[in-house]
Amino acid sequence: MVNRDEDHEDPAQAASRLTGRPATGARAASGSPAEVTLDGGTPVMVKRSDAPGAVRAEVAGLRWLAAAGAVRVPAVLGHDERWMVTEWVATGRADPGAALRFGQTLAALHAAGAADFGAPPPGGPVDAYIGLAPMRNAPGPDWPRWYAEHRVLPYVRAAVDRGTLRPDEAAVFERVCALLPDLAGPAEPPARLHGDLWNGNVLWGADGEVRLIDPAAHGGHRETDLAMLRLFGCPHLDRVLDGYQAAAPLAAGWRERVGVHQLFPLLVHAVLFGRGYAEQALTAARSALSLT
Repeated sequence: MVNRDEDHEDPAQAASRLTGRPATGARAASGSPAEVTLDGGTPVMVKRSDAPGAVRAEVAGLRWLAAAGAVRVPAVLGHDERWMVTEWVATGRADPGAALRFGQTLAALHAAGAADFGAPPPGGPVDAYIGLAPMRNAPGPDWPRWYAEHRVLPYVRAAVDRGTLRPDEAAVFERVCALLPDLAGPAEPPARLHGDLWNGNVLWGADGEVRLIDPAAHGGHRETDLAMLRLFGCPHLDRVLDGYQAAAPLAAGWRERVGVHQLFPLLVHAVLFGRGYAEQALTAARSALSLT
């Protein structure tokens, strides 16, 4: 149960309550996320969400990613159903050496695995989020069927309902989904995915190491994380891929499958942000159909 007195907390007050340490300062104190300074000069990040289960999903995701002992993530210092306090990360410039190491550790993260495609992190809710969009973590028996049922078609239907896609355009995605067993490449075990791996969620630490934030973690196909890095741009992506391939080579034909894996984030963005992303998703879908 949420304490009604907490409705009116600001980030500094929430950080103090959840860590048991007085807050001595804050930036963007009325916003989320916010940087708060605790006693002794310790900076922390404070984030609030009123979406049911969103904080629990993010906390579970961060802890699941951390448990792999691969890519680093900020430690969770305290949380409740609305607020989350994590370590603050001092950032620097993207560096080719850090990018190479990031690729290697991302491969190790994926190799840590998941119980099933669609499996939520331990303790995480089935009904989670990717950004502001609902995302259901329901297990599926194989990647093509699960990806169609839980990562493509729900967002196609939502985009049609919003008028972002026309019904005749939805049929393009339905054809892709029907052909996914032929488009997916060799079968692979479920990977431990960050799940929302665009460049804004990759922090290039001042210490030369990458941290990942804001996961939409679940069990999935490892090429999905890599496709999202390519879709929204990542500094030194060629070095990231070099490091990844050296640690865990991708199956033949992975470059041709990038568009298939980009359908999910593009459709999410179409639902949230409109027609421009729907057109990009249609281009990716038609390109996938041309491979058959």
